[in-house]
Amino acid sequence: MLAAQVQVEQQTTTASVFTPTSDQRIILIIIGVYTAAILILWNMPIAKIALSPFKLLVVGLHEFSHAFVGCLTCAKIESIEIDPDEGGVTRMQGGLLMCTLPAGYLGSSAIGATLVLCGFNIMASKIASIVLGACLLLVLYWAKNWLTRSIGLLFIGVTVFLWWLEHGVGLKYFVLFIGVMSCLYCLWDILDDLVFRKIHESDVTKFSQECGMCLSSRVWGIFWFIISLVFFIGGILIGLVVFKEDEQTQQKQVIGFGW
Repeated sequence: MLAAQVQVEQQTTTASVFTPTSDQRIILIIIGVYTAAILILWNMPIAKIALSPFKLLVVGLHEFSHAFVGCLTCAKIESIEIDPDEGGVTRMQGGLLMCTLPAGYLGSSAIGATLVLCGFNIMASKIASIVLGACLLLVLYWAKNWLTRSIGLLFIGVTVFLWWLEHGVGLKYFVLFIGVMSCLYCLWDILDDLVFRKIHESDVTKFSQECGMCLSSRVWGIFWFIISLVFFIGGILIGLVVFKEDEQTQQKQVIGFGW
């Protein structure tokens, strides 16, 4: 009887941890609106132009992830380039392909999930924006064309502006949008490469070849898709658990911290 009561209490506690507060419900609704808007505008003629800068930004984060893991595996990064067709390339010498190839999708989806997590809290969003700015500065350092430099400078400028505007309240929603966009971009790009267009020179195809074709590129793509989806959902769930403060408390925290 006692064991059953303890189990019920534990289940109640777990449920309460994941139960959203009124402010968190608003964030969840915003995530849903962001997701719907991105999916609707993604390939809509003319309207999709509004998403283009953000698509280019997440392409930059994708290429940054390749370069960052390349550095960790002793590669020499030669350049990062983003092209107007919303593609990109990272050129490097050396490094471990087994690590650098999946880093683009998985790394940028991890960045996106982290931004979604931080989008539940103003202070966390400010800290995340510092890290995002550092990533963009590195992209600028490695950039070899003006489009890449322009995208980096544009979003660094937007981040700095929102940082000081109303103590960063708007920054929270900006960080949240970039996070949702990055996660969805990874999920869509994996499907687009392997299901819709079936690109033979995609990262996952090269990874499959590097692994000696022990598994087909489609199977690896499914693994990467699942991992990216888990990152996205995990970012939302952790945000629900960690950031329970209401909007007023968050603003007081930021003001008290001098930010």
